[in-house]
Amino acid sequence: MHDIRAIRENPSTFDAAMTRLGISDASSSILVADEARRTAIQAAEAMKAEGNAAAKEIGAAKAAGDTEKFERLRAEVADKKKATAEQEQTAKDLDAKLRDILMSLPNLPYDNVPEGKDENDNVELHRWGTPPALDFSAKEHFEIKGVKGGMDFETAAKLSGSRFVVMSGAVARVHRALAQFMLDTHTTENGLIEVIPPILVRDEAMYGTNQLPKFAEDSYQTREGMWLIPTSEVSLTNIVAGEVLSADYLPRRYVAHTNCFRSEAGSAGRDTSGMLRQHQFEKVEMVSITHPDKSEDEHARMTRCAEGILEALGLAYRTMILCTGDMGFGARRTHDIEVWLPGQDTYREISSVSTCGAFQARRMNARFRGEDGKPQFLHTLNGSGLAVGRCLIAVLENGQTEDGGVVLPQGLGPWLGGKSRITPDGDLA
Repeated sequence: MHDIRAIRENPSTFDAAMTRLGISDASSSILVADEARRTAIQAAEAMKAEGNAAAKEIGAAKAAGDTEKFERLRAEVADKKKATAEQEQTAKDLDAKLRDILMSLPNLPYDNVPEGKDENDNVELHRWGTPPALDFSAKEHFEIKGVKGGMDFETAAKLSGSRFVVMSGAVARVHRALAQFMLDTHTTENGLIEVIPPILVRDEAMYGTNQLPKFAEDSYQTREGMWLIPTSEVSLTNIVAGEVLSADYLPRRYVAHTNCFRSEAGSAGRDTSGMLRQHQFEKVEMVSITHPDKSEDEHARMTRCAEGILEALGLAYRTMILCTGDMGFGARRTHDIEVWLPGQDTYREISSVSTCGAFQARRMNARFRGEDGKPQFLHTLNGSGLAVGRCLIAVLENGQTEDGGVVLPQGLGPWLGGKSRITPDGDLA
C-alpha cells in the first residue's frame, strides 16, 4: 500500500512513477478522497468538542436548578451526539474508500527498472551454463519414455480435473529429492530459517501480501472463508504482521517447502500440456524481512541463492530484470531466473525474486524500531528457491537420453541414495 503523506507532499513524483506502469494522473482521485476524509474527520472532531462543551453546561444548569435550561441543553447534546456519530461514520466510510484506492494500485518501480509493455521488453542481466547439445530430437518432459509411467495426467483428471498430475515411482522420488536438496542448501549454506507454515490463511494475510483484493479470482477459498495459499510468501511474510521488531532482530530470512494453489484464471489455453502450469504445485519459497538500508543488498543475495540451486544441478539459466509492464503488482524490482528447457527449445521462468520495499509492510503494519526509537516500516522480499515441479521438468528434459532414460544431476546423488538415472523402463538406478 502507498504512503498517503508521500503522495500528498509529492503528487507529481507519484504520478510520474505510476505513468511508467501505464496509469495516468493517479494522484487526482487519491487526493480528492483524502481531502474529503480529512474534512469529515475535522468536522466530527469539532462536533464532538461542541457536544463536550454543552455537556459541561448541563451540569452547571442542573447545579443552578435551572430546569428549563437543563432540559434544553440535554436535548441539544442528544442531537449533537447523533450528528457526531453520523459524521464519524461518514469519516470512517471515506477512510475505507481511500484505503481501497490505495490498496488497488500497484507498487512503484525503482528508477532502474527498464520501461516496457510485456515480457519481450525484459532485459537480460547474465547467463550461466551451456544448454546440452543433444544429438537427437529433444522431447518434452511428459514425452520421455522413462517418465511417462510416473507422470499420470489421465488419473489426475479423473480425480480432480485438468491441470493436475499424479506422480509415482522414480519421478515422485526425484521430485521429493529436489525439494529436500533445496531446503538443505538454503538452511545449511545460505543461512535461511526453515519454517513449516499453514497453507490456509485468513483474509488479512492475503491482503498483507497483496493477493487481495486484486487477485481473488486467481486463488481458492474454502466455504469457511479461509484461503489456500498461492505461495508460502503469504504465510512467511505475515509472520511479522502487526509487529514492531527490534532493529537487531533483522534481517529475518525464512524458507518453506509447501503445496501451493492457483486457479490460473488468467492463463486459459497456456501451457496446457504437461505439468508446467498446474493448479496444485510445490515450491520452496524464500522470504526476507530487512532494514530498509539493506534491502538492495538482500535482493542481490536472494537472487544468488536461487541461482546457486540451478548451478549445483548443472542447469543452464539466464537471469532477467523485468520491465515495468511485466512486473508483479507488489514488486519494486523483480529478477526472473529462467532455466533452459530442451523440449521447448527455450528458457522458461523457474524463479521470480522481488523486492517490495515498504509496500507490503505498510499493508501489514509491520515495523521495526529505528535508532531514534520511533517505529518505521520494514522492507520485505520474496523469491522462489525454486519451483519444485519446474525444476523437475528441467532435470528430466536436460538429462534425457536417446533411449528414453534420464541422467540425473550428480549434485542430487546424496538425496537419491546414490542413484544417478531413470531407466527407459522408469526405474531409479
